[in-house]
Amino acid sequence: MSQMRPLNSAEALSLIKESITQIVPDADFTLVEPDDKFRDVLELDSLDFLSLVELLSERAGVLIDEEDYPDLTTLSDTTRFLVERTRRGS
Repeated sequence: MSQMRPLNSAEALSLIKESITQIVPDADFTLVEPDDKFRDVLELDSLDFLSLVELLSERAGVLIDEEDYPDLTTLSDTTRFLVERTRRGS
């Protein structure tokens, strides 16, 4: 996995939404507030979530471990996670 350049918040959020849309094509982000648990609102099951983790890891060029999953609950948490992880590079 090649390290991408650091992401800013807008880029990270865009990446998250694009990745979710690839898994759930009809995802309606107008229903999701930044601090909502997006898995619940968008009805992502466990396999959908694992697919999302793989996509984010691949697209952002960062390793996402199972211990990181609690940081990927809301759009704002996931955005913050990707920004921090791409800045420190891992």
